Amino acid sequence: MQKIIPHLWFDKEAVEAAEFYMTVFDNSKINFKTKIYDTPSGDCDIVSFRIMGYDFMAISAGPVFKINPSISFHARCRTVEQVDKIWEKLSVGGTVMMELGEYPFSKRYGWVQDKYGVSWQVIYTEGAFKQWITPSLMFVGDVCGKAEEAIHFYASVFPDAQTHIFARYEQGEQPDMEGTVKYAQFILNEQEFSAMDSARMHDFSFNEAVSFIVNCNDQTEIDYFWDKLSAVHQAEQCGWVKDKYGVSWQIIPKNMGELMGKNPEKTTPLMLKMKKIIVADLVKAGEEK
Repeated sequence: MQKIIPHLWFDKEAVEAAEFYMTVFDNSKINFKTKIYDTPSGDCDIVSFRIMGYDFMAISAGPVFKINPSISFHARCRTVEQVDKIWEKLSVGGTVMMELGEYPFSKRYGWVQDKYGVSWQVIYTEGAFKQWITPSLMFVGDVCGKAEEAIHFYASVFPDAQTHIFARYEQGEQPDMEGTVKYAQFILNEQEFSAMDSARMHDFSFNEAVSFIVNCNDQTEIDYFWDKLSAVHQAEQCGWVKDKYGVSWQIIPKNMGELMGKNPEKTTPLMLKMKKIIVADLVKAGEEK
């Protein structure tokens, strides 16, 4: 099981968006669809899907949060033709962030926010790589300049992590400050992420619309990640935490679906009242008559 899974929050479009991505990307599939009932947002569709071998989760839970480009996804391609094919589909009804073309770092690259609001950086990559989809965090506004600090923090939280700063802003690249991160990569639980600072004017920042599920083996692991990552106590709910940089995480047991599937009339309302997930309480509720 993928340890860390990006989670996308939609108003009503989770299933529709997942099915759209199946038409865009190769090696992609819907893992499952389900629904949870009687939440504060009403009945919510939940869908698990895989894009180019990389797992995502999504929920339709109302217009509480809106996806924005502070967290985007690199889609690596082996050919220019593959870039163009993906771009053609993703760009319909979307917003172009960087035009498709040739750049110093790639012969073919473009950045687009698709019609559902999800941002994709589609890039032709010549070197060796294992992971086709890579989440990318852009530190803007109040946290601009903190990308390097953040990736070292995440590396301190997840065992056997790695960090690499590949490029820094140089003098004359204003408004970005010299020495801040232009492009960095970090590896958590053998999964690649990238990060950058951007001092340009942006009307968005990290929010709960894109979060990262951490699948935990047991209560001890839940307690560990909860204590390490939670920095905004008022954001704690249903396993969700927000770290000191504003990035949201969901700290849940890896068998959450199984736990919630037993006696959902009892387990769902109990889970919705929780802040940190207490596995033993969900097990007990699942066994109630």
